[in-house]
Amino acid sequence: MSTSLASRSRAAAGEMGPTGRRMPKLRDPKPLTEHGPATILALCNQKGGVGKTTTTINLGAALTEFGRKVLLVDFDPQGALSVGLGVNPLELDQTIYNSLMERSVSADDVLLKTNAGMDLLPSNIDLSAAEVQLVGEVAREQTLKRVLAPLVDDYDFILIDCQPSLGLLTINALTAADGVIIPLECEYFSLRGVALLIQTIEKVSERLNPQLELEGILATMYDSRTLHGREVLGRVVQAFGEKVFHTVIGRTVRFPETTVAGEPITTFASSSAGASAYRDLAREVVARCLAA
Repeated sequence: MSTSLASRSRAAAGEMGPTGRRMPKLRDPKPLTEHGPATILALCNQKGGVGKTTTTINLGAALTEFGRKVLLVDFDPQGALSVGLGVNPLELDQTIYNSLMERSVSADDVLLKTNAGMDLLPSNIDLSAAEVQLVGEVAREQTLKRVLAPLVDDYDFILIDCQPSLGLLTINALTAADGVIIPLECEYFSLRGVALLIQTIEKVSERLNPQLELEGILATMYDSRTLHGREVLGRVVQAFGEKVFHTVIGRTVRFPETTVAGEPITTFASSSAGASAYRDLAREVVARCLAA
């Protein structure tokens, strides 16, 4: 992470942040006396490699640090979320695929406890078959919502890591969700696809899930040293205004290292700028959800 971005922290609240807006004064979320019902957030972008899985893991871990009960849903056949939490997808007997396609297999049957304090509904390549098999199902867009329904009261947040496409699996995630977080790499080609994704979100909201809202756009892989990165971030803020999170996730070698270690950056490198950024994001997410 660049030095200038690393210097932005909660202590700098009120100063001008990377997005060109003043950083809000956000406090740590208050402890909870009871849990649930969960806010369901889909982390979605049809472009791959923009930080969806990294954000799902580390936002979930930061929310857990603040006393929230968190369930992560690996909804990508590549199983990257599962791998990032130390689970080998090839060794799984049952995954989210089985809960989607077999009425006899509940989400509880598939659920795994992780060392990071979060629960996980894992995935592997079997999930790729669901996109084809669901086509002939009645209310096919609501299958994931049905699977998650028994779990909603047990958690404060359910985070769904979507696959990099706008296919039927992603539509299922959007139909089940209360809000969408769009991780957006600070590159021009990433910016071009956002309009299509916004249109998809609007269509799902109109036709399948009236409560669905764009929770926020998260700038990722930001490098303040490059003019291109600063220009892209400026365009995003210009186009989406307050929908853009104040928190910006910078480039750092720490994130690939955490994948190999199979743990979040909040435990792997707890004092790093990346860990601090995801804690700031967690504060923003909680504040936005409380304000909704």
